[in-house]
Amino acid sequence: MMFTTILFYVLALVLVVAAFRVITASSPVTAVLHLILAFANAAMIWMLLGAEFLALLLVLVYVGAVMVLFLFVVMMLDVKMEELRTGIKTYLPLGLIVGLIMVGEMSFVLATSWGQVGPAADMGNDYNNARTLGEAMYTEYAFAVEVGAVLLLVGMIAAISLTLRKRRDVKYNDPGASVRVRAKDRVRLVKMPSQEAVNAKGDQP
Repeated sequence: MMFTTILFYVLALVLVVAAFRVITASSPVTAVLHLILAFANAAMIWMLLGAEFLALLLVLVYVGAVMVLFLFVVMMLDVKMEELRTGIKTYLPLGLIVGLIMVGEMSFVLATSWGQVGPAADMGNDYNNARTLGEAMYTEYAFAVEVGAVLLLVGMIAAISLTLRKRRDVKYNDPGASVRVRAKDRVRLVKMPSQEAVNAKGDQP
């Protein structure tokens, strides 16, 4: 029990430091790498709590797919840090207020539930938390799952609409114009004499 407690506090400390570096790192690549570290530590904490399915899901989906995709996108984009820092002073007070409110809410929840947490219940060797989680999501919390799916769909459409803009430095291909093109508009036949004929003509006096 002592080793599990020490391991939990070590993982929690690394998680907090990594999360702090996500919002304070000067490079987007560094921020994404620290976010991957935070996800990995959160997965290990879930593993300690007995939620193996959630831990593996966090590693496979977020660390293995989503965050690697974010890292590739950030490395391929030409991110100018000067433009990102222009509005930080304007939105810093609002960001601090929102952050303090979130910290206060989480502290209130932890303080009220700290004394009510007891030892973990013995669920037996044949207990399947993945099945229990699926049954709870699609029976008791089915409406919440649907709302979350709609929010994710709206966020995806909003991100596409915000980034879909016309650029003048990129060449676009019009499929309709490509289909309607004629051979004589693209190919020009030129009649040229062969090299032997040119040489023979040059040898004549």
